[in-house]
Amino acid sequence: MLKKLIELKNNSGFMKYFKNTSWLMIEKILRIVAALTIGAWVIRYLGPTDYGILSVAQAFVGLFIAFSSLGLDGLLARELVGNADKKNTLLGTAFVMQTLGSTILTGFLLIAIYFRQEDSLSSKIMLILALMTFVNSFNVIGAYFQSIVKSKMPVITSIVGLVISSLIKVYLILNNFSLIYFAYALLFDTVFLALGLIYVYHKSNESLFKWKFSSSLAKSLISDSWPLIMNTIFISIYVRIDQIMIEAFMEAEFAGQYSAAVNLSQAWYFIPGIISGSLFPAIINAKRSNESLYKDRLQQLYDLMVVIALAIAIPMTFLSDWVVSIIYDDQFYLTGGVLSIHIWSGVFVFLGVSVQKWILAENLQRVSTFTRFIGMAANIILNYILIPTYGIYGAAFATLFSQAISVLFAPLLFRKTRPSFFMMIKALSFVNLFKKIR
Repeated sequence: MLKKLIELKNNSGFMKYFKNTSWLMIEKILRIVAALTIGAWVIRYLGPTDYGILSVAQAFVGLFIAFSSLGLDGLLARELVGNADKKNTLLGTAFVMQTLGSTILTGFLLIAIYFRQEDSLSSKIMLILALMTFVNSFNVIGAYFQSIVKSKMPVITSIVGLVISSLIKVYLILNNFSLIYFAYALLFDTVFLALGLIYVYHKSNESLFKWKFSSSLAKSLISDSWPLIMNTIFISIYVRIDQIMIEAFMEAEFAGQYSAAVNLSQAWYFIPGIISGSLFPAIINAKRSNESLYKDRLQQLYDLMVVIALAIAIPMTFLSDWVVSIIYDDQFYLTGGVLSIHIWSGVFVFLGVSVQKWILAENLQRVSTFTRFIGMAANIILNYILIPTYGIYGAAFATLFSQAISVLFAPLLFRKTRPSFFMMIKALSFVNLFKKIR
């Protein structure tokens, strides 16, 4: 065992990925700590109704932010890995495309806000949060650092922003500021992160002024990314539609109760993103050189995702009420029950993130679009059926069932994606684990 660890340590490629993943894990762990302390304090301070208003506004604006990214983030990282010499053209083209998308979709967002005819406070919060659509275009820099497996400086900058943001929120609470100022705090988080990415990019002897736009590359990216655009739209809808439909069928207070549970359930979703994102370059390289190694690495990734997801879901099912009572207070009396249901969605979310990496590697984005559409449609239908009868518990079950349909069962409908179904079933049945035990 010791010999194997020494060999891994001496393996520069392994250490490169390990260090990169470690920095990303540190940042996300700190964000979880902040969410469970400062974030929970904010939720308790606002209460279910005000927090419901804020969370529904975030969900509504989040739909448009997802559209504006054009699904380029994952595709851009893949292209940068294989075409490092074209990074300035790739980054510049992706940035212009996302900025243009943000401009168009902000117009649609303003129209949607007008026709929703919500109270003035809710509309103001949505307008404040809408500004994030433009700032998010700088996330292309994050894709660059992901492609070269160097996340240390962006992570340090992000941590600094997290500390400043937390201090601002503490100040707002202690001085009894109203809800709208917390919307400004959310906007600050996004702006600071964008400025931090620009700073570390220049510190790496790179320059935004070297970025170039290529219309031919834009057409090529759109051709490859339109399935990802649709995927992003479908995922965004079925991740956020529950909160919007709860407010429509019930009241903002219940949306706040539900959103508080979702925050705790989704606090763990950074794990598959970090692990899959950091290992994606290694998986792509294995595909180019050794098909057997490529498949083994994918299966190991799926196995790992299931083990981690179950390690979270099982204890949380039994401890949800206790966890909620510690983190929130008696105002959130429905949150524990929702959490015990919603936490199981993580099993399929963890697998789904890994499946998306496989889909990118196999260039099956078009087929994936249909599976995501099926999941979105299932979630809307299930929410429509279950919320009027079972309230926010129905919304939690709708999320769980639609995730299972989209990630696990929908790929069975298409020949090209069936291999992913069998890899997931193998991971869920612990076949490899039992082999190791024997």
